Amino acid sequence: MDFGFTTAAYVVAAVLFILSLGGLSGQESAKRAVWYGIVGMFIAVVATLIGPGHGLWILSLILIALGAGVGYQLATKVEMTQMPELVAIMHSLVGLAAVFVGFNADIMINIVSGLFTETGGTLGAVGEDGFTAIGLPKDVFDGLSAFGQLVAKKSGVEITILQVELALGIWIGAVTFTGSVVAYGKLSGNSSRLPFKIDTSAKQLPGGHLLNAAAAALSLLLLFLYLGGSGSWTLVLLTLAALFIGYHLIMGIGGADMPVVVSMLNSYSGWAAAAIGFSLGNDLLIVVGALVGSSGAILSYIMCKAMNRSFVSVILGGFGGAAGEQMAVEGEQIAIDADGVAATLNEADSVIIVPGYGMAVAQAQQAVSELTRKLRAAGKEVRFAIHPVAGRLPGHMNVLLAEAKVPYDIVLEMEEINDDFPETDVVIVIGSNDIVNPAAQDDPNSPIAGMPVLEVWKAKQVFVSKRGQGTGYSGIENPLFYKDNTRMFYGDAKASLDTLLPKVE
Repeated sequence: MDFGFTTAAYVVAAVLFILSLGGLSGQESAKRAVWYGIVGMFIAVVATLIGPGHGLWILSLILIALGAGVGYQLATKVEMTQMPELVAIMHSLVGLAAVFVGFNADIMINIVSGLFTETGGTLGAVGEDGFTAIGLPKDVFDGLSAFGQLVAKKSGVEITILQVELALGIWIGAVTFTGSVVAYGKLSGNSSRLPFKIDTSAKQLPGGHLLNAAAAALSLLLLFLYLGGSGSWTLVLLTLAALFIGYHLIMGIGGADMPVVVSMLNSYSGWAAAAIGFSLGNDLLIVVGALVGSSGAILSYIMCKAMNRSFVSVILGGFGGAAGEQMAVEGEQIAIDADGVAATLNEADSVIIVPGYGMAVAQAQQAVSELTRKLRAAGKEVRFAIHPVAGRLPGHMNVLLAEAKVPYDIVLEMEEINDDFPETDVVIVIGSNDIVNPAAQDDPNSPIAGMPVLEVWKAKQVFVSKRGQGTGYSGIENPLFYKDNTRMFYGDAKASLDTLLPKVE
């Protein structure tokens, strides 16, 4: 009965998770999709608590309450601008959980093996009735945990498979843990709560990819030693090697590729969860992990294609650094005030707004929405151009604009709008740098060379709203700011737009 109820609940939860994932592909269905996920997770937790192997109710309820409390605090206090690093640090917890579960599984194998040795039985021996716990007294068997009983019933081949699964779970989890912590540090910058600061530029130890390859080869050797019965010390060393790989891989990826990194780590956490599911014999965890892992990998691939990056190269790290001496930027940045911007907007017929992370930091989306409303009320064509990696997280700008109630139909992706810039009167760039940088096309030595960008410089007039003359997140100088048709609208984006709004007719 317990197994039947749990299986049925897991099927329902899995269907809800699939519906949730599918619904998140569109802004109109996203809210409903979130509720599908919430209900699915509630069903999964309840089914697990009352299903086979349940116990430790007080501890379980305490941990659930603590987790809910932390989740509530994060949901109510974390700003939208901090969501990318929040996602990254959550990935690290999934990875750490995979490591703990893997070591717990190894400890249980050792415990059960020791019990068999004490009672004269053989772990993995199969009797005529198909029962494998040969020689293990019933009272000893009944005293084991549900997972311990599962291990005691496994055949020799199944024990080996379990060892492979737990080793993979530990390895993937450790890579995800340190990689996610580094990603969190790079994304949060000066606001990081880590005891140390992490530079956003791509950095690797001497030896670069050879160190990663050596650590991977060592991990494989340790896996074979573990399967050969060398002992749990091999898992400890394998974990250390994986922790290094996660750290070194993400440190070798520059700021321009960090949105891909977040998606990639999402995939890693999914595969780590799937590995946990195999180790625990939990079908729902396998399904959910596979959904998260595959969707994250697909999203990473799509983003790499959009950025003209090699998926394998990004995964292996090393992007974000210059390939040679970069082209010198000539000219000067010319500033403009709100009166000048307003005068040009009042005369324009078509306007394209390009939002970036600076808009998120300044929380200027409401002011942008109001500017859009006023311009459209005046009969002007207003559209938004969204680059695939605008912001620090896939879909970051879309969420902000939806929050500010900007109409969905005027928010266009790069491939839908890039050809329209030459016929556009005014482009307003708000807090963007790398995604509108012409060096991606003009400078083969640029760290972002070959990356498709929004060709805003082809418009008749470009206004760039940014705090100062600093470089963008990837630390690359932008020739757009020095072009003859570009004017710099300096200042905090929200304050600048608040000054501009009354002057727009």
